[in-house]
Amino acid sequence: MNRSVKNLLGLLFLAALLGLAAAMASPFPLKMLLTQPGKVYDFVTADPPQHLAIVPVQGVASRQLVDTWGGARSGGRKHEGIDIFGPRNTPVLSATDGLVVSLSPNSLGGTVVWVLGPGRERHYYAHLESHAPSLAVGQWVEAGTVLGFVGDSGNARGTPPHLHYGIYRLGEGAVNPYDRLR
Repeated sequence: MNRSVKNLLGLLFLAALLGLAAAMASPFPLKMLLTQPGKVYDFVTADPPQHLAIVPVQGVASRQLVDTWGGARSGGRKHEGIDIFGPRNTPVLSATDGLVVSLSPNSLGGTVVWVLGPGRERHYYAHLESHAPSLAVGQWVEAGTVLGFVGDSGNARGTPPHLHYGIYRLGEGAVNPYDRLR
């Protein structure tokens, strides 16, 4: 993507964040936009990270991950992420710095968290047992922040507890997170 298009997208995104902040009466991102506009601008116009230092299930090492991307799912769907298994209620950590943009449940993922990360990628944490008690939409999180806890909610009910972790790139859809976590 050329730099002028990237800059325009960044400015539009900043405007959208400002509108979101006003609508939510949230101290972030309004406070951050007013006090650190350069940091926010750099964040939203950055290229997505090629490597994620945090495996989003506490205690799981990157060498333990299995690439489950593209596996067959019900209804002819393909798996758009990877499953990271762990004991129920193991903390789920944010893989990136970012903005919590949704805590709304859905039929497939059950209890979920969406974090908008660098380069405007959305990070999806699904099948949670529960959210972290203090987590809120509009909250800024750092990589390693506890978002919730491993579970089997949504269409994973009755399966071994795990986190479904997916990354969605603006305008492109799902991308495989496996190589970034290895």
